Amino acid sequence: MIRLAISGAGYISKIHAMAAQNTPEVELVAVVERFSTTAQPFAEQFVLKRYYATIEELISAGGIDALVIGTPNYLHHPQAISALQAGIHVMVEKPMAMNARQASEMVEASQKSGAQLMVAHCWRFDPEVIWLRQQVEAGRFGKIIRTKGYAVHTHWGPSGWFTQSVFAGGGALADMGIHALDTVRYILGDPEPLSVYAHVGTYYTHYDVDDTGILIVNWENGAISYIESGWWQPHVDGPSAATQLYGVKAFGQLYPTFIEEENHRDDPGFPYPRKEHMPQSLYNTQMAYFINCIKQRLAPHPGGIEGWTNMKVVDAAYKSSQAGNVVRIE
Repeated sequence: MIRLAISGAGYISKIHAMAAQNTPEVELVAVVERFSTTAQPFAEQFVLKRYYATIEELISAGGIDALVIGTPNYLHHPQAISALQAGIHVMVEKPMAMNARQASEMVEASQKSGAQLMVAHCWRFDPEVIWLRQQVEAGRFGKIIRTKGYAVHTHWGPSGWFTQSVFAGGGALADMGIHALDTVRYILGDPEPLSVYAHVGTYYTHYDVDDTGILIVNWENGAISYIESGWWQPHVDGPSAATQLYGVKAFGQLYPTFIEEENHRDDPGFPYPRKEHMPQSLYNTQMAYFINCIKQRLAPHPGGIEGWTNMKVVDAAYKSSQAGNVVRIE
């Protein structure tokens, strides 16, 4: 059995806890949460005998093989570093860190200790995303020229730490845009980003982080991706992670998911709209994959490198928006 702890006791941590309970060969044993008024109800809900205020207390107590980090973004880096250095495998929520520098340090800690580092880019485990990726691999699109992707909340946005730069690092781009970014990068086969041009701003709220973003990413394979991020927007052309691919041989998209070739439309039969756009099964599959990587000693994908690459794009996007020009990515 893999003995798993969860850091954080909020909404996403509860989703991960349910995924752990739905995954064979996982024993959910502890939660790390600074506030006892939050930790105790979480422990009671998931029948946990152990809860701690800090990662250091968890590590000192021992008896943990893996950790899921679902805390505010500013805690991802220090908590992951502490766990990895102690030989504890880590799955960290997106965005991986506050910036690319922190992400690279997390990758280095994983490489030095040998403990696995996975980033919870959940859309890579969606059946429709996987199907579209398979069609790209099969060559049905030919060369892909351009893509469009969306990760936007309409008439809604978060509150609390999400809207404070000191805790979140970024706003809708870091929270939502990274979904669209990672989804299209996975579908394209994880090409390296070459440059970014972005316009990011705050127009619908009084947050000190962005609520609106437009990115144009150039990839090493020659494709160019247009990505929208946002909170509180009046309209969006598709649900979160919705993606369109324009190839020389075909057009394809997610949600609704299909491919259009000359005089032919391939509809794989996925229901749309879905009953739940982000169902629990998505996280169950992600958790099962994480556990299998630990047991089989396999490098996870999305791992630290994928998460770090995304953070480099996010950093470049904010820099581009501030400077008003294209930013190349090293």
